[in-house]
Amino acid sequence: MTGGGGVVASVGDEGRRRSAAEPGFWQRVVGQLGTALMVVDPAGRILAVNPAAERLFGHAAPAMLGQDAHDLLHRDADGRRIPREQCTLLRAVAERAETREEGRVCLRGDGRLIATYWSASPLTDDGAFSGMAVLFTDAAGDRSARRERAAYTRALEDLTERLTLVAEITDVLGQTLETDEALARLGRLLVPRLADWAAVDLRVGSGQVHRVAATGPEGRDAAQEDWQEHLPEAGEEGGSPLVQVLNGGDPVLQHEADMAAPVTSAVATVHSGFLRATGARSAVTVPLGSGPQVTGALTLVRTDPAHPFDTDDLSVVSDIGRRVGLVIDNARRFGRQRAVAEAMQRNLLAPLPQPGRLRLAARYQPAPAGSQVGGDWYDAFERKDGTLALVIGDVVGHDLTAAAGMAQLHGILRSLAWDHTGPPGAVVDRLDDAMPAITTVPMATLVLALLDGDPHTGPWTLRWTSAGHPPPLLLTRDGQARYLEAGQGLLLGAPPGTGGSRPSAAQSLPPGSTLLLYTDGLIEIPGSDLDTGLARLRHHALALAHEPLDTLCDQLPARMPPGSTDDVALLALRLPAP
Repeated sequence: MTGGGGVVASVGDEGRRRSAAEPGFWQRVVGQLGTALMVVDPAGRILAVNPAAERLFGHAAPAMLGQDAHDLLHRDADGRRIPREQCTLLRAVAERAETREEGRVCLRGDGRLIATYWSASPLTDDGAFSGMAVLFTDAAGDRSARRERAAYTRALEDLTERLTLVAEITDVLGQTLETDEALARLGRLLVPRLADWAAVDLRVGSGQVHRVAATGPEGRDAAQEDWQEHLPEAGEEGGSPLVQVLNGGDPVLQHEADMAAPVTSAVATVHSGFLRATGARSAVTVPLGSGPQVTGALTLVRTDPAHPFDTDDLSVVSDIGRRVGLVIDNARRFGRQRAVAEAMQRNLLAPLPQPGRLRLAARYQPAPAGSQVGGDWYDAFERKDGTLALVIGDVVGHDLTAAAGMAQLHGILRSLAWDHTGPPGAVVDRLDDAMPAITTVPMATLVLALLDGDPHTGPWTLRWTSAGHPPPLLLTRDGQARYLEAGQGLLLGAPPGTGGSRPSAAQSLPPGSTLLLYTDGLIEIPGSDLDTGLARLRHHALALAHEPLDTLCDQLPARMPPGSTDDVALLALRLPAP
């Protein structure tokens, strides 16, 4: 950027000259601003000045850029330098706080001292503090000039607030892929910062529109917020701003005179009734999305006649509408994909056998709202020789591909284990060899366990192998709990030659004991280590060890701390008591 011609001059170093304001901000306001504007970095060095600042301080922009603002300008009434620790501007920079001061004495380039009034606001870039925007006015100017400059200052502050709000909405809404949560966050951001009321209407089918959210101020008429219902079809003609916007028309700004016009359609009646019930003095209605991708409409209401919406507000709200429409489109696509993947997973999880007096139970719990679908799975089946096979696994990935990969492994492992008489480690070795050729799975973990023994009377021996999976947990009737950590091998898909044959382990299981196989979503919580998760699982499982197996499987995930972003698969086996 260069000085002169109403364009902001900035320092040459690329890493320091990044402005916290958007390009449109400088082009629309700063280039024509009669108030001196200076941008300083977190160390107080001058990054940018506008032509008004050059005139006020009597310095050309190149002579100011990169200079320490305090050392260059700040003086006492006698023209002497002031200690840095007494500088209110530097204190404001250090505290990253909005600050104002009247009567600050500055040294011009021609040697004259001038008294100024200044105000500073912090600037952020992607949430990181990048400096301060400082506005200076000449305190010696006449009263009318000061009022004019104050109006410019307020306009600048208003625009800064609007741009900050747009950036904040973009950031906050980008953190969720759930439509309801996105709209709830939107209402909290818009009211009361930009409007007194906000309403969102979404297209839900051909011509069908549903009011899905209405947010008002504290002390609001709650009945308006509760009003969420299908509206008349939006395809009808009429003078309703809502119909105009939903049919791809331009955003609409309404003042009191516009809202008093007669209504000629059902949607216009609904829209007019909402404005009347909220005491609207001005309103804007903008599309959610853009062009043919309009997914709905956003209506904002102001009730203060002294502070109506204007065309600048309409521009800002229109930008918000475009961004919100994109979030809703993404959320809907994600929801469709998530529903397909969840249905695929649940349909591929086969019913559990109940051989003899052995009891089996399992649960699959999708990832929390806003997370992607994973590839967790379980299986249990009787082999050709009557041995019971137990499987728990987790395919790397969080999408439809992972769910499809889970289905592939599920079928192949059943085929390989059906009549194989060797140890479980040999079965998983064969699966690992086949996986690159006949599946799309890059990596996966699993435990394959085989239960030997009469399903009615026992005795029972468990033989198992683990391909990089969390260890099974064994609960006994005498109140003991321990992890079966033997039999650990590399995960499936590890580079060839990184390990020999997979190990297998064996353990006799006492009557009445319970074996738990689970995926890492049950024990891994962001901010908590694996050992802590395993200890929690052991503690809660022991507390439920004497409960019926279905009760244990229902309550165990519920007792684990919230915060997991992964799905959970749980498979439990209980042996009969003597």
